[in-house]
Amino acid sequence: MAFEAERQLIENDRFAADAGVKLLELSEGYAKVSAEITPRHFNGVGIAQGGALFTIADLAFAAAVNSHGTVSVAINVSITFIKSVASGMVYAEAREISTSAKLASCTVHVTDGQGTLLAVFQGLAYRKKELVADRVKKEKDEG
Repeated sequence: MAFEAERQLIENDRFAADAGVKLLELSEGYAKVSAEITPRHFNGVGIAQGGALFTIADLAFAAAVNSHGTVSVAINVSITFIKSVASGMVYAEAREISTSAKLASCTVHVTDGQGTLLAVFQGLAYRKKELVADRVKKEKDEG
C-alpha cells in the first residue's frame, strides 16, 4: 500500500480522530480529509467552532507535508475564516506550494459539501531528520 507509514502517522493523531476527521486521499505533497460537522463542533453561537475547522485543515496540512517520508512539524500557521458552517460534510485539501530539504509551505482550502470555500489555511513546516516509518514503528513499539 502506497504511503502506508504516512497514513498510519496521520491515523495516530488522536485529537483529530476524536474530532471525527478522516484522511480520504494522500499523494506526494497533497492530502484531502473530511469531517462531518455536528453539534459537538459548535461554538456558543451554534456554528462550527474555529478550532474545529482549524483541526480539519491542520490534519490535511500534516498529511501533505509528511507525505515525503520525513517527519515534518508546523512552525507557523494561519487561517482565515471566510464563511460559517453549522452542519454537513467539510473537506480540507492541502497542496504543497514550496518544498526544500528543511521547509515546506502548504495551502489548505476548507470547503463544504457544495464546494463553497469556508476557510484558507497557510502552513509552514520544518522537516526533521527522523523518518515517518521510524516514528510510526516507535509509536507502535511503545503502544
